[in-house]
Amino acid sequence: MKVYKISLIVIIIIGIVFIGTSSPMQNLYKSSAFIIGNLDNNKSPTKTKNKDKKVEKYLICIDPGHQSKGDSKMEPVGPGSPYQKARVSSGTVGISTKKPEYILNLEASEVLKHILISKGYEVIMTRNNHDVNISNMERATFANNKNANMVIRIHADGSDDTSITGASILIPSQKGKYTSSIFEASYKCANLVKSKMDGAGFKVNGIFERDDLTGFNWSTVPVILVEMGFMSNYNEDEMMSNANYQRKMMQSIADGVEEYFQIN
Repeated sequence: MKVYKISLIVIIIIGIVFIGTSSPMQNLYKSSAFIIGNLDNNKSPTKTKNKDKKVEKYLICIDPGHQSKGDSKMEPVGPGSPYQKARVSSGTVGISTKKPEYILNLEASEVLKHILISKGYEVIMTRNNHDVNISNMERATFANNKNANMVIRIHADGSDDTSITGASILIPSQKGKYTSSIFEASYKCANLVKSKMDGAGFKVNGIFERDDLTGFNWSTVPVILVEMGFMSNYNEDEMMSNANYQRKMMQSIADGVEEYFQIN
């Protein structure tokens, strides 16, 4: 009680001092509030929101699969691995459209890029044209060196069985020699992307772990590879080249990636 009585006396004195100013009551109120707010040192300070706090910017690397010409020269499938694979294959070709996969992949990747940018992400791409020679190892290390937060690889499938349809999502293996550290984040992202694709009406055959992909084994960044569908199926080949179909699929992928960063 003594503390409060003393405080009241101090408030009255301050009020008297401020009389004669243009706004005595306003000054008295401010002074009183300051003193009362600091009377009890045992109270926890009020938490205030920092309006100037910067929202973290995420960097996403998009890798449009393949290129105009494959490169059969060999490279290690992983750091220090004695096993080697071709630097980059040429991909498949549409059975109906006759469109090479590398063209379709870049078309879809450009759509995905613009959607992600509109959501506020920073985006880099391993290639912006077809006349390049970038191996799978180089694509992975490009994202590593840029400190990307996620890699999205865009591909299309092919099969001798023209009846097979549906998208697939590939991720690094949980038990892979090179990929165990990025499995969990890759799986979480893939699962959310699959959920969004399912919700948008796309057939997704599943999420599959791979330990034999050079682009996964050299990556230190979480990564998913989306096989958009089968270019060996007449209907799916034509649909994947449809601008509205492409945008709908890339939107669902972007929505899944966005949710991943919102909850992780």
